[in-house]
Amino acid sequence: MATEAETGGLVFHPMDQFIVRPLFGDGPVGLFTLTNATLWLALTVLAVAALMIVGTSRRAIIPSRSQSVGELAYGFVYKMVEDVTGKDGVRYFPYIMTLFLFIVFANFLALIPMSFSTTSHFAVTVVLAMAVFLTVTILGFVKNGAGFLGLFWVSSAPLALRPVLAIIEIISYFVRPVSHSIRLAGNIMAGHAVIKVFAGFAAIAVISPLSIVAITAMYGLEVLVAFIQAYVFTILTCVYLKDALHPHH
Repeated sequence: MATEAETGGLVFHPMDQFIVRPLFGDGPVGLFTLTNATLWLALTVLAVAALMIVGTSRRAIIPSRSQSVGELAYGFVYKMVEDVTGKDGVRYFPYIMTLFLFIVFANFLALIPMSFSTTSHFAVTVVLAMAVFLTVTILGFVKNGAGFLGLFWVSSAPLALRPVLAIIEIISYFVRPVSHSIRLAGNIMAGHAVIKVFAGFAAIAVISPLSIVAITAMYGLEVLVAFIQAYVFTILTCVYLKDALHPHH
C-alpha cells in the first residue's frame, strides 16, 4: 500500500490496483489471456445469475431473502423504465435490467478487499455505453425512419436559430457515449484511489486512527456511489431510449 522511499518518506501507488494482470504467470496480456479483469467480470455474471435464477427458482408467497432482493430489483428497474420511456419502452426492460444488474454487481464486488474494479476501466464502460448508443440509434431509425432526425431539429425555437441548435444537438448526441462511459469509470476509479491513499496513511502510527476513520467513511460513501452510478447509467439509458421512441417529444 505504501513503501519507504530512499529519502525516508512514504510513496503511494494508489493506481496500481487498476493494473490488468494475467491470472497465471507474469507474461504480457494478450487477446485471449485470462486476467484479473476476466475473473471479476465472470464473477459478476455468476453473481447476477445466482440472484435472478438460483435465488428465485423456488418462488414462494413468503419470499426468501434472495427472492426479496430479486423482486425489489425487478420492480425498481421496471418502474424506472415505465416512468421514463412510457409503455412503449417496457418491451426493452430485459436489456435495461441486465445493464443495471451487471453494473451494480460489478460495483459492489469491487468493494471486496483484494478484489478488482472492472467498472473503473474504460474498456468496460465504453463497451457498455457504445452498446446503448448503437442500440438506441438503430432503434430510432427503425421505429421512425427519417423522422428520427427530428430529434435534432428544435421546432419550438426561432427559425433563424434552428440550424445552429441542430448542430449543437448533433454534437451533444454523439458525445453521449463519451459522457456515459467516463461518468461511471471516473467516479468508481476516484473513490477506490482515495480509499487506497487513506489506507497508505494507516501505516503511519501517529495518524493511523484518523486514517482508519477516513477509510470507513469513504467505504460507506463508495457503497452509496456503487448503487448511484448504476442507477445513473441506467436512467440515462432510459432517457436515450425515450428519445429513440419519441424523437419529436
